[in-house]
Formats: sequence, C-alpha cells, structure tokens
Amino acid sequence: MTGLHDQSYGAIILLFGIAAAAPGVSLPAGFLLLIPAFQMIAGRPSPIFPRWIATRPLPTDKLSAALNRVIPILKVVETAVRPRWPMPLGATRRIVGLVVLLLTVRLVTNPLPASNVLPAALISFIALAYLEADGLMLTIGLLVGLIMLAIDARILFDFVHEIASKIGFHPSGLQTIASGPAGAPKWCPDIAA
Repeated sequence: MTGLHDQSYGAIILLFGIAAAAPGVSLPAGFLLLIPAFQMIAGRPSPIFPRWIATRPLPTDKLSAALNRVIPILKVVETAVRPRWPMPLGATRRIVGLVVLLLTVRLVTNPLPASNVLPAALISFIALAYLEADGLMLTIGLLVGLIMLAIDARILFDFVHEIASKIGFHPSGLQTIASGPAGAPKWCPDIAA
C-alpha cells in the first residue's frame, strides 16, 4: 500500500469507511481515514501509509462482519452509481479530502453510542462515488455531508450557548462589561470614577 494509483484513494476510504461503521473498530478506522484525507487535501497523486501502519494486521473478524452487513447495501447503491458528470481530478480530490476529513473528525469525536454510523456511511458513499467517477452522486454525497456537519455545528453551538447561560456567561453582556461610562471598564471602579 505504499504507492497506488489515484483511484486507490476511493478504495482505501471505502474500506476504512465501512470499517468505521463497525463497533469497536470505528476509532482506529477513523484515525486511519485521516491519513488519506490529509494526503488528498495536500494533492498527493496516491496514498502512502507509513510502514509501521501498512504492516499492521487489520482485525479481520470485525471487518468481515461489517462487510457482510454492508455488501447487500453496496450492491443496491452500486446500481445507481455510474460514471457521469466528469469533474476535474485535482480540485475534486482536494474537496473530497476536506469533506472526508471533517466527517472523520466528527466520527472520532462524537462520544454518543452508534454516532459513528451516519458519518461512516456518508464517507463510504462519497468514496464509492469518487471511485466510480460519478460526479452527480459525489456532489449529492458531499452536500449531504456538509448539511450534516452544519446541523452538528448548530447543535454544538446551541449546547455551548445553553451551558454558558446556565453558568451566567452571556456573550451579549461582554460589550456592556467592556465599555462602562466614558469607555472605562465597569470592573475597574477607580477608572470609572
């Protein structure tokens, strides 16, 4: 796995995306997804894994179980995925790498049980569309991924805002605190007087 053709990005991301959906393997597979994602963003023509990673064996029992569950779904999806809407290879590779990177960060950082399934499925779908050079399905997969990330960002923002309001921190109050009478901070009574 040291020097493969450009389409190998799709195959590797598809394999790790499927593995990331399996319980117990999602974190290692997620961290392995970061390598080709960064390399795609950097514009490398093919993925290269460090030797110490490339020589490690994969947990075949869990990977096999995940593949057995996913293969029927992949057969159905593959009937809809076919080469169409050609896209420029370099720009597409970087965009796919960025979205896969963001989805992978979401995959490895969300602590909720089974929260890895949706990003792993999206990563796998994007990888399959990229592998088959289907610009239409790739665009749909990337848009769904970005919508999911936007929803997650909004949920996180609302959560942080709610916590901040419960502990008495109000971002709107910072402006009042920072500029008291005549521009002096309210928290500094000597200057305000």
